[in-house]
Amino acid sequence: MAADAVSTPLSRLRTPSLVGALGSLFVLGIGLWLLINLIKTPGDFFEVTSIGITNGCVYALVALGYTLVYGILELINFAHGDVFMLGGLFSATMLLSVFNLHAHASTLSLVDAILGSLLVAMAACGLLNAGIERVAYRPLRGAPRLAPLITAIGMSFILEDVAIGWKGPNYTAVPNLLPTGHVFSVSGITYTWEKLIVIAITVPVLLILVWLVKQTRQGKAMRATAQDRDAAAMMGIDVNRTISFTFLIAGALAGTGGLVYALYFGQIRYDTGYQLGLIAFTSAVLGGIGNLPGAVLGAVFIGFIQAFNEGLVWHAPGSDWTESIVFSILILILVFRPEGLLGERTPEGA
Repeated sequence: MAADAVSTPLSRLRTPSLVGALGSLFVLGIGLWLLINLIKTPGDFFEVTSIGITNGCVYALVALGYTLVYGILELINFAHGDVFMLGGLFSATMLLSVFNLHAHASTLSLVDAILGSLLVAMAACGLLNAGIERVAYRPLRGAPRLAPLITAIGMSFILEDVAIGWKGPNYTAVPNLLPTGHVFSVSGITYTWEKLIVIAITVPVLLILVWLVKQTRQGKAMRATAQDRDAAAMMGIDVNRTISFTFLIAGALAGTGGLVYALYFGQIRYDTGYQLGLIAFTSAVLGGIGNLPGAVLGAVFIGFIQAFNEGLVWHAPGSDWTESIVFSILILILVFRPEGLLGERTPEGA
């Protein structure tokens, strides 16, 4: 009995220590690999880094939608990636069919078209997401958690079918509308306009979201509802309206991400949301789902992983391994730190 009483605490102590040591070795190995690539090809390294930041900004727009909805309902809205995809298709349609843009459009017409398409994509995706919540999720709010989860997967397939019926199974191409000249070039290291424009669209949207959640009355209602819906209702907060508003904001973020994706990558189709949605969800989990800064941090981190893996030349696994690496990280996070990088550990039963 005494031996058992002693061995149990010791085994609990050894396991975290072993995990921490292995984690430290892994991080050290990645750091050395990055350092060697930096020394061998500094120009390529900084170019790949800038690509990682840009990709991370796109992922952040989608990841924030996941984390907003999870924070208030504890629901993984798998249809969110497909709302993002439709936002990209809305944006492509506006740019090509409504504004009739071409690859050599003037700067003024390009700015007008981007702003107009952004407003349409945000409004359309926000209303679509709020409508999905009203029709598919609200009636199941008191049901077991598996029911709305399955419904979310079903909504994802429905939205993909809508996209196929609208645009077909092939890619919808967007011409290279963004300027591609150099913003600056130092010692062979260049930074181009299309990357800067993506960040210039993304960062203000993220800052407005943080201000909305932290400073406004509606944001306080969102945070109160996320903490305790029953208590929020007793304090006079309209819980249903607050949840619908959260879905509206999450959909608007997805619409913004769809526009940015279509402009930057130049093509989008019905299954783009499924693929990028999984990456964005991984970003939200990595940063701490329900935590806004964590979602952004996780998205940028995943953007770096993808860019380094696909862009560095010295012993990089290559693009075929990107998804495997990303989801391996997801599994490791769920096993060893389920609260994420910036999430707070909650006691069992709390």
